[in-house]
Amino acid sequence: MTGLMWMPTTPPTFARMIAVHPQPVPIIPVLMLLLLALYAIAVVRLRLRGDRWPLHRSILWTLGIASVLAMTATGIDGYGMELFSAHMVQHMVLSMLAPVFLVLGAPITLALRALPARPSGQTSARSLLLAVLHSRPARFLAHPVTSLSLFLVSLYGLYFTPIFDALMSTMWGHNLMLVHFLAVGFLYFWCVLGIDPTPRQASRGLRRYAGPTVRIVELAATTPFHAFFGVMLMMSVALTVGFYRHPIPGWGIAPLADQAVGGGIAWGFTEIPTLIVLGVIFLQWQRSDERRTRRLERSSARAEAERAAYNDYLARLAAYDERHGA
Repeated sequence: MTGLMWMPTTPPTFARMIAVHPQPVPIIPVLMLLLLALYAIAVVRLRLRGDRWPLHRSILWTLGIASVLAMTATGIDGYGMELFSAHMVQHMVLSMLAPVFLVLGAPITLALRALPARPSGQTSARSLLLAVLHSRPARFLAHPVTSLSLFLVSLYGLYFTPIFDALMSTMWGHNLMLVHFLAVGFLYFWCVLGIDPTPRQASRGLRRYAGPTVRIVELAATTPFHAFFGVMLMMSVALTVGFYRHPIPGWGIAPLADQAVGGGIAWGFTEIPTLIVLGVIFLQWQRSDERRTRRLERSSARAEAERAAYNDYLARLAAYDERHGA
């Protein structure tokens, strides 16, 4: 793995960690740049067709891509192979911060609008995407129990089992783990935020989980698990992850102390994404109430207009009867 992974040889500093330094095989950075290009092509296609796409969606998508690149194309990725604290920064950003920005970019909605529709009965990329969204596996993954379980397994099922050491021993396993963090985080926040169409909105059996109250409860359910995970690492008197058991000579960083720092990062990082997501959900809730109020006002206005017209009709009939002695 050493020949395919860049490993730092000097102690970490802020400048060294944020310096651009992609791996020799930059799998994830290339994938992110490809997704950024596809998103830009879809936006341009809409504009050429005369349709508008919100600028803030493009900005949020770009922020999400930039967040992933900051964790996989800089010194943080290399230091994450040597220090548990640096790895935990990667984990938290890839699973909790970058997915929030990516979901707020509404890529599925953009794809459904940009992909051309085909005549009925013919297969197209748009119809395949819709088929996936309405499929049984998608409904299973979108269920709150499934998405929440996958999100939490990334913590307890990874770091407290030999799986972590096995994945970190190869370049492909390391990248697979980072992609897993990003994919599971995207799935979780895709369902919680409800920006894009989800199987919860399309399935009658899952529709009861699409309301803002359920999504807030689902978001709050992860907080104690993250806090407990971080406290366990901070209070542990033994190394939980054996991969980092050997200190780097000359760096002066004790593995157990570094593990405690990583636990503090896991414990404290959850507040930022949680506040962002809560703010978005409450904003959606407020806008939904405003739309419902306007709809009721329009309905009331129509009913009032109909009553006024009917009363006017009766008045004209009465006047006609008086004029003709009926």
